[in-house]
Order: sequence, then C-alpha cells, then structure tokens
Amino acid sequence: MPILTDEQVDHYRDHGWVAPIDVLTADEAAALHRALVDAERAFPDDLHAGHRNNAHLVLPFLADLATHDVILDCAASLVDRPTSLLNSVLFIKEPDSDAFVSWHQDSTYMGLDSSDMVTAWVALTASTSASGCVAMVSGSQRDGIHPHVDHYGGDNILTRGQQVAVDVSAAVDIQLGPGQMSLHHPHLVHGSRPNRTDQRRVGVAFQCYVGADVRPSRGKHHVLALGGRPVDPAFTTVPAPDGPCTAASRAVRAAANAALSDVLYDGAAVRRSY
Repeated sequence: MPILTDEQVDHYRDHGWVAPIDVLTADEAAALHRALVDAERAFPDDLHAGHRNNAHLVLPFLADLATHDVILDCAASLVDRPTSLLNSVLFIKEPDSDAFVSWHQDSTYMGLDSSDMVTAWVALTASTSASGCVAMVSGSQRDGIHPHVDHYGGDNILTRGQQVAVDVSAAVDIQLGPGQMSLHHPHLVHGSRPNRTDQRRVGVAFQCYVGADVRPSRGKHHVLALGGRPVDPAFTTVPAPDGPCTAASRAVRAAANAALSDVLYDGAAVRRSY
C-alpha cells in the first residue's frame, strides 16, 4: 500500500510540497542525531560546516536513511520510477545562529534535463519556525524557473548564495518533529530563516530522487542506485559506504563532490570549497 494518500499526492501536485510525513520514531531520530554528533567528533575534517555535502557516501547510517522504505515509497508516488539519489546536504544551524538559506529553486543549477524528481528533507531534531525551519511558497513550482542572483553571503548556507526575487509573503513554515520529513518539487521556491533557539537544528536533504527518464544536461553526476534498479549509463553509479569515513568511502565522496561542484558552479564567478 502506498505511504502517501491520494489527498497528499494531490496536495503535492497543487502546492509543490507535502508534509509532515513520519519516517522515524522520535527515539530513532534521536539515535541518528547522536550518531551524527559522534561522527562529527570522530571525523571533524570530514563533517565540518564547510563539508556537509554527500555525507551519505561516508556515513552508513545516512545511506540507510537515504534508502529508507518510507522515503522510497513516497518518492515513487511522486516521481516516475525513481532509480537513483543525486546527492545529499546536511543542513545544520547552531543555536542562536545567523545562518540562513536564501529563497531559491533546487533545479536552477542541478544540470538535469527534467523536473521529474523530488527532494526529501528529514528532520533529526525539531524544525520549527523559531529554529529556522524550511519555508515554502505554495504553488510556485508552476511558474517555471526564475532568474537567480548569486550573493555568497557568509551566513548563507546555500552553495552560491543564490536568490530569486519573487513574492514570498505567503510562504508557509514547514514545521517538523524529529523523524518527520517534507517532500518538495525541484521548482518550488523555498528558503529558511536563522535559528533563534538555544537548541541545534539538524536536518538532511536528500536532493533529489530522480526519475528513470531524467538525464544530465551538463556535467557528470555521481548517484546512489536505489533498490537495485538500473541506472542510465549517463550517470556514474557509486557504492554505499563500506564503513564510517573509510579511505574507500572518502575517495568516492571526494569524486562525487568534485563533480557536483563543477555542475553547481557552472558559470559562477566564485567557487566555495567543499
């Protein structure tokens, strides 16, 4: 039986997002958060604030989360035969931090020829209005891709600090409890404000689950295959990690991040390090 109801699928089609969806129990989410904190302490060079892309390629528990049955079942309700995961980002806001994510659309710089994909944003801690949860502009996925301007602000978590100039006055705060997720369309305008609480806000975006007919429009893409499904040879398939931050998994992640950087920074005046 599909995880998403017909009403939830209709909401996604109309609004460009659906939430909340239960993936983990609160205890399971807390355990994953503890595992992440332990990994940050054990492998600081691999997981510091400037190096949080594709951590699922070096941390087995994040690879397991990326291929969780609930997430994959939900993706299959919204995407035509999802075959692979493109990348992931750990979005961590420290207590009382000025870090934010500017208003943007995911697909702007992703280098793919279709929007048949979906992002899953999974909360490992409470994600509230006060802590800077993701906010989404309902229905904006229907307006196509807007021009973005790169700002590169020091507090902007986003890769290029890219920002779109649209009316966001009606944006909806997507508040999630630990273990819950939201799903959003790659054309949906969204962003997030600073964390003004005394608690860390931690989430992971699996960006994106890609449909079977999607192909690269530029660059190389290193993807994680889902459930043994065939992946088009235009993509480079990579293995799940063989252990936490092993030499082999670090090499896989480094190659994936280098390829991702080339795609995301195509035409950019400035390139941040990964």
